[in-house]
Amino acid sequence: MLHLRLITPSDKTDEVVLLIEKTVGTTHLVVLPDAARNPAGDVVMCDVAREAGDELLTGLRELGIDTSGSIAVETIDLSLSERADKAEADAPGEGADAVLWEHLSDATHEESTLSVTYLAFLTLATMIAACGVVLDNAILIVGAMAVGPEFGPLAGICTATVQRRPRLALRSMIALLVGFAVAMTLTVGFSLFMDAVDLFSEHQLKADRPNTGFIYAPDWFSFVVAVLAGIAGTLSLTSAKSGALVGVAISVTTVPAAANAAVALSYGDTEQTWGSTEQLLLNLLGIIIAGTATLVTQKYLWSKQRRQTNVP
Repeated sequence: MLHLRLITPSDKTDEVVLLIEKTVGTTHLVVLPDAARNPAGDVVMCDVAREAGDELLTGLRELGIDTSGSIAVETIDLSLSERADKAEADAPGEGADAVLWEHLSDATHEESTLSVTYLAFLTLATMIAACGVVLDNAILIVGAMAVGPEFGPLAGICTATVQRRPRLALRSMIALLVGFAVAMTLTVGFSLFMDAVDLFSEHQLKADRPNTGFIYAPDWFSFVVAVLAGIAGTLSLTSAKSGALVGVAISVTTVPAAANAAVALSYGDTEQTWGSTEQLLLNLLGIIIAGTATLVTQKYLWSKQRRQTNVP
């Protein structure tokens, strides 16, 4: 269930209440006249089944509540109420299958911002992965995967493509490309420093690496894994399930490749540099294609389900 807290201008409160009452899957409606001070207006609260949430949010935005008042949405972890159970049963579909497009847009908007924190996490992840590829250490690779934040911009590109929002797509693309460029550049410097203090060596990079050798040898198997990871990551994002764990899985095909390219570049190894860069680009492309296709499929299936249940 979702909990909505609205601030509505007094002249629009009746329309908002009517919309809530007409939406199948809502309950616990509360109206507090003149309770809001900034902005001034009425406070309207209700609970809504997740599967009916997107329809209600769309209707509220069409009434202009997001500009003339306020719309706040919270996830209810526990609701002990027969009315809530009935609302969820009446709402069409399953909550786990529903996509809250407004929430998705807001989440990807925040995660795809080219901020200092985003650059710091991506750079640290790449440096950790650099240690992993030089030492052929799978534990360090997993550590790097846990830190990498790059799925935010990837999800932003997919969401913007489906919603036809070119500005968000451009911003996400800039965050992705600039982020990796900065992280890889700083990791080249990090690799040179580690070599200067005898912690990295070219021999380690070119030695047989059974745990990390695949990183600079892209093939169709790598692309298939990227596609599967893109689907899993998108489903996790839209259903809000296992987000952190899926984020780790997503990073396996991106951050380590960027790290290997940076370390190889510091030693002038063009073969590994190009192979790792090709692996990185191939997997980014696979994730974007899979993520976009997943969102398109979810949007189509959900629309079809709503038509079948005659929900306006």
